[in-house]
Amino acid sequence: MLFPLLAHAGAVDQLHDFLKSTRTLKADFSQMVIGKNGRKPQQSSGTVAISRPGKLRWEILKPYPQLVVGDGEKVWIHDPDLQQVTVRKAGQAIGGSPAALLSGSNELEKNFTLKEAGEAEGLAWVEATPKAGDSGFEAVRLGFAGNDLKAMELQDSFGQTTHIRFNKIERNPALPASTFKFTPPAGADVVGE
Repeated sequence: MLFPLLAHAGAVDQLHDFLKSTRTLKADFSQMVIGKNGRKPQQSSGTVAISRPGKLRWEILKPYPQLVVGDGEKVWIHDPDLQQVTVRKAGQAIGGSPAALLSGSNELEKNFTLKEAGEAEGLAWVEATPKAGDSGFEAVRLGFAGNDLKAMELQDSFGQTTHIRFNKIERNPALPASTFKFTPPAGADVVGE
Protein backbone atom coordinates (compact mmCIF):
# COMPACT_ATOMS: atom_id res chain seq x y z
CA MET A 1 0.00 0.00 0.00
CA LEU A 2 2.89 2.42 0.59
CA PHE A 3 4.31 2.34 -2.93
CA PRO A 4 1.54 4.22 -4.75
CA LEU A 5 1.82 7.01 -2.17
CA LEU A 6 5.59 7.24 -2.60
CA ALA A 7 5.29 7.36 -6.36
CA HIS A 8 3.25 10.55 -6.07
CA ALA A 9 5.35 12.39 -3.51
CA GLY A 10 4.83 16.09 -4.08
CA ALA A 11 7.52 18.37 -5.37
CA VAL A 12 7.75 20.11 -1.96
CA ASP A 13 8.63 16.72 -0.46
CA GLN A 14 11.13 16.14 -3.27
CA LEU A 15 12.78 19.47 -2.43
CA HIS A 16 13.00 18.56 1.27
CA ASP A 17 14.36 15.08 0.45
CA PHE A 18 16.89 16.59 -1.96
CA LEU A 19 18.14 19.01 0.70
CA LYS A 20 18.23 16.36 3.43
CA SER A 21 20.26 13.97 1.29
CA THR A 22 22.55 16.51 -0.41
CA ARG A 23 25.50 17.97 1.49
CA THR A 24 27.51 18.89 -1.61
CA LEU A 25 26.55 19.28 -5.24
CA LYS A 26 28.37 19.92 -8.49
CA ALA A 27 26.72 20.52 -11.87
CA ASP A 28 26.94 22.30 -15.18
CA PHE A 29 24.24 24.83 -15.95
CA SER A 30 22.82 26.77 -18.86
CA GLN A 31 20.97 29.97 -18.14
CA MET A 32 18.66 32.14 -20.22
CA VAL A 33 17.40 35.55 -19.08
CA ILE A 34 14.22 36.76 -20.77
CA GLY A 35 13.26 40.42 -20.35
CA LYS A 36 9.65 41.42 -19.80
CA ASN A 37 9.58 43.24 -23.14
CA GLY A 38 10.51 40.01 -24.94
CA ARG A 39 13.81 41.26 -26.35
CA LYS A 40 16.41 38.69 -27.38
CA PRO A 41 17.20 36.41 -24.43
CA GLN A 42 20.66 36.56 -22.86
CA GLN A 43 22.24 33.13 -22.63
CA SER A 44 25.10 31.99 -20.46
CA SER A 45 26.54 28.75 -19.15
CA GLY A 46 28.97 27.54 -16.55
CA THR A 47 29.39 25.42 -13.45
CA VAL A 48 27.97 25.43 -9.95
CA ALA A 49 29.25 23.85 -6.73
CA ILE A 50 27.52 23.90 -3.36
CA SER A 51 28.56 22.78 0.10
CA ARG A 52 25.75 23.11 2.60
CA PRO A 53 25.18 25.07 4.63
CA GLY A 54 26.25 28.37 3.16
CA LYS A 55 29.00 27.67 0.64
CA LEU A 56 28.45 28.32 -3.03
CA ARG A 57 30.47 28.72 -6.23
CA TRP A 58 28.58 29.89 -9.33
CA GLU A 59 30.91 30.34 -12.29
CA ILE A 60 29.65 31.72 -15.58
CA LEU A 61 32.09 30.72 -18.32
CA LYS A 62 30.28 31.92 -21.47
CA PRO A 63 29.72 34.40 -23.01
CA TYR A 64 31.21 36.70 -20.32
CA PRO A 65 33.05 35.25 -17.34
CA GLN A 66 31.71 36.03 -13.87
CA LEU A 67 32.36 34.27 -10.59
CA VAL A 68 30.24 34.25 -7.42
CA VAL A 69 31.82 32.61 -4.37
CA GLY A 70 30.12 32.30 -0.98
CA ASP A 71 32.49 31.09 1.74
CA GLY A 72 29.87 30.96 4.49
CA GLU A 73 30.75 34.43 5.81
CA LYS A 74 31.04 36.60 2.71
CA VAL A 75 29.84 36.49 -0.87
CA TRP A 76 32.33 37.62 -3.49
CA ILE A 77 31.21 38.59 -7.01
CA HIS A 78 34.11 38.90 -9.45
CA ASP A 79 33.62 40.49 -12.85
CA PRO A 80 36.95 40.00 -14.69
CA ASP A 81 35.95 42.23 -17.63
CA LEU A 82 35.35 45.19 -15.28
CA GLN A 83 38.24 44.17 -12.99
CA GLN A 84 35.77 44.56 -10.13
CA VAL A 85 34.98 42.51 -7.05
CA THR A 86 31.85 43.16 -4.98
CA VAL A 87 31.75 41.69 -1.47
CA ARG A 88 28.83 41.39 0.96
CA LYS A 89 28.08 39.64 4.21
CA ALA A 90 26.65 36.21 3.38
CA GLY A 91 23.50 36.64 5.48
CA GLN A 92 22.46 39.77 3.61
CA ALA A 93 23.43 38.48 0.21
CA ILE A 94 21.99 34.97 0.47
CA GLY A 95 19.09 34.93 3.01
CA GLY A 96 16.08 35.28 0.71
CA SER A 97 17.91 34.69 -2.57
CA PRO A 98 17.57 31.74 -4.92
CA ALA A 99 21.04 30.63 -3.82
CA ALA A 100 19.64 30.17 -0.30
CA LEU A 101 17.29 27.52 -1.62
CA LEU A 102 20.24 25.37 -2.63
CA SER A 103 23.09 26.34 -0.33
CA GLY A 104 21.21 27.27 2.83
CA SER A 105 20.25 25.22 5.83
CA ASN A 106 17.06 23.16 5.81
CA GLU A 107 15.06 26.04 7.32
CA LEU A 108 13.50 26.96 3.99
CA GLU A 109 10.12 27.87 5.40
CA LYS A 110 11.78 30.58 7.50
CA ASN A 111 12.58 32.59 4.36
CA PHE A 112 10.22 31.16 1.73
CA THR A 113 6.62 30.08 1.32
CA LEU A 114 6.63 26.76 -0.58
CA LYS A 115 3.81 25.38 -2.68
CA GLU A 116 3.25 22.70 -5.28
CA ALA A 117 3.41 24.12 -8.82
CA GLY A 118 2.30 21.11 -10.86
CA GLU A 119 4.11 19.22 -13.62
CA ALA A 120 5.60 20.59 -16.82
CA GLU A 121 8.41 19.54 -19.17
CA GLY A 122 8.44 16.13 -17.44
CA LEU A 123 9.39 17.73 -14.13
CA ALA A 124 7.58 18.17 -10.82
CA TRP A 125 7.72 21.86 -9.79
CA VAL A 126 7.87 23.69 -6.44
CA GLU A 127 7.23 27.40 -6.21
CA ALA A 128 9.14 29.28 -3.49
CA THR A 129 8.04 32.83 -2.71
CA PRO A 130 10.46 34.91 -0.59
CA LYS A 131 8.90 36.17 2.64
CA ALA A 132 11.15 39.26 2.69
CA GLY A 133 9.97 41.99 0.34
CA ASP A 134 13.49 43.13 -0.55
CA SER A 135 14.92 39.89 -1.94
CA GLY A 136 14.74 41.15 -5.53
CA PHE A 137 12.70 38.09 -6.53
CA GLU A 138 8.96 37.59 -6.86
CA ALA A 139 9.16 33.80 -7.04
CA VAL A 140 11.51 30.91 -7.71
CA ARG A 141 10.39 27.63 -9.27
CA LEU A 142 12.42 24.44 -8.88
CA GLY A 143 11.90 21.46 -11.18
CA PHE A 144 12.66 17.91 -10.08
CA ALA A 145 12.98 14.63 -11.96
CA GLY A 146 12.84 12.05 -9.19
CA ASN A 147 15.43 13.10 -6.60
CA ASP A 148 17.41 15.29 -8.98
CA LEU A 149 17.06 19.04 -9.26
CA LYS A 150 16.99 19.68 -13.01
CA ALA A 151 15.76 23.26 -13.33
CA MET A 152 15.20 26.61 -11.64
CA GLU A 153 13.15 29.51 -12.93
CA LEU A 154 13.49 32.89 -11.26
CA GLN A 155 10.99 35.72 -11.63
CA ASP A 156 12.66 38.94 -10.52
CA SER A 157 11.18 42.25 -9.40
CA PHE A 158 11.93 43.82 -12.80
CA GLY A 159 9.74 41.38 -14.74
CA GLN A 160 12.67 39.31 -16.04
CA THR A 161 12.57 35.53 -15.98
CA THR A 162 15.76 33.50 -15.67
CA HIS A 163 15.58 29.87 -16.82
CA ILE A 164 18.36 27.62 -15.46
CA ARG A 165 18.83 24.00 -16.52
CA PHE A 166 21.24 21.72 -14.68
CA ASN A 167 23.07 18.75 -16.17
CA LYS A 168 25.98 16.47 -15.25
CA ILE A 169 24.69 16.66 -11.67
CA GLU A 170 26.90 15.03 -9.04
CA ARG A 171 25.44 14.73 -5.56
CA ASN A 172 27.73 14.60 -2.52
CA PRO A 173 31.07 14.71 -4.38
CA ALA A 174 34.21 15.52 -2.38
CA LEU A 175 34.89 19.21 -3.06
CA PRO A 176 38.26 20.77 -2.12
CA ALA A 177 38.04 23.64 0.40
CA SER A 178 39.66 25.90 -2.22
CA THR A 179 36.42 25.68 -4.25
CA PHE A 180 34.81 28.09 -1.79
CA LYS A 181 37.73 30.45 -1.18
CA PHE A 182 38.23 33.69 -3.08
CA THR A 183 41.11 36.15 -3.10
CA PRO A 184 40.57 39.29 -5.16
CA PRO A 185 43.08 39.43 -8.04
CA ALA A 186 45.78 42.10 -7.94
CA GLY A 187 44.57 45.36 -9.48
CA ALA A 188 40.84 44.61 -9.05
CA ASP A 189 38.62 47.27 -7.48
CA VAL A 190 36.98 45.82 -4.37
CA VAL A 191 33.56 47.33 -3.57
CA GLY A 192 31.61 46.65 -0.37
CA GLU A 193 32.71 45.46 3.06
